[in-house]
Amino acid sequence: MGLTNLDRRNRIRKRIRKVINGSAATPRMSVYRSNKEIYAQLIDDETGKTIAAASSRDKETADAKITNKTEIAANVGSRLGQLALKAGVSEIKFDRGGYLYHGRVKALAEGAREAGLKF
Repeated sequence: MGLTNLDRRNRIRKRIRKVINGSAATPRMSVYRSNKEIYAQLIDDETGKTIAAASSRDKETADAKITNKTEIAANVGSRLGQLALKAGVSEIKFDRGGYLYHGRVKALAEGAREAGLKF
């Protein structure tokens, strides 16, 4: 019997987290994607603190009146990039959370890059 999609994603996620670890200088950008929403946050794994967070449920993103989920993800990425630059972070490590680097996850990453984050 094969793996379910959730089991497969968790296996990939564990493999990624073995390698990627955030610090205060280069935090980890964690991505969570549900069917309707997308969430991203910058995490300092050494202290266990969240430096900045953005999601498609934020007021700024909801007021943008965008209906396409890929464009919403790009907006969330650029918003997180702006918040990160305000917090003094310019370089990050990207943790795709077991999702394929495609579609909304890719749009979020490109939005963050356009806002000035390097990874």
